[in-house]
Amino acid sequence: MRSPEGLARRVFTAAALLGAFLATLLLLDSRVFATLLGAVLGLAAHEWARLAGFGQRAAIAWALGSAALYGLLAWNLPPSGAARDTVLGLGVVFWLLVAPSWLRAGVTRSPRFLLAVAGSGALAIAGLAAVSLSPAQLLLVLGLVWIADTAAYFAGNAFGRRRLAPTISPGKTWEGAAGALAATLAYAILCAMPGAPLAPYVHGAAWAGYVGAVALLCGVSIVGDLFESALKRRAGVKDSGTLLPGHGGILDRVDSLMPTLPIAALLLHWATRSA
Repeated sequence: MRSPEGLARRVFTAAALLGAFLATLLLLDSRVFATLLGAVLGLAAHEWARLAGFGQRAAIAWALGSAALYGLLAWNLPPSGAARDTVLGLGVVFWLLVAPSWLRAGVTRSPRFLLAVAGSGALAIAGLAAVSLSPAQLLLVLGLVWIADTAAYFAGNAFGRRRLAPTISPGKTWEGAAGALAATLAYAILCAMPGAPLAPYVHGAAWAGYVGAVALLCGVSIVGDLFESALKRRAGVKDSGTLLPGHGGILDRVDSLMPTLPIAALLLHWATRSA
């Protein structure tokens, strides 16, 4: 259990981050948001490179390279279309096929260069996905991931018995994952009720695909969390960094978003084009 002081610090940091994020997303020009997002991705890439085993100078180089790659993609690809969808699809392939296989094979034994390349690409593609979505769509995806994380934490603490990945993250349980799935499905149903943002796209037979897509997003958010946990286990640390009091590092807050954003962006693009 967290101490009252630790919990208060965590809540304060979360509230400050949420306020700053909403102000940036909703009040500032989209180009300002995209630029600030690049800085955040650079910080996350720095943490990823450090976890992979690189020193400070090399990690800074990886951070700059990741931010540059994101900028190259975000500023040069058209807002929608085959080129952007192809890049997002690379992220989908990584998180659905490569990352799970990598986790089974053992991240701790992987070359640090390969890990850093994967992290830089995954972060850049997640950033591209974020700026490909409208503010409302982005908030819907963020809400799903945050609800999944919160529900997994509380359900795991209350009912957790069977470990999900004991060699990677002993604290995660199947009961926590089930709680995350139940909570995200409830959230998704509310988002598709009459008058809700997704109502125009979810009706009739589309409900089956919608529920399946939400379950997929919940599942890949857990994969992202586990992958970062494997990196931290490799590095022998509890948190990816110390920038966020009570939360750890930037990567600790975006690990579940990295796989979720590109998949959600492709699904939402497809839904809006098909409506």
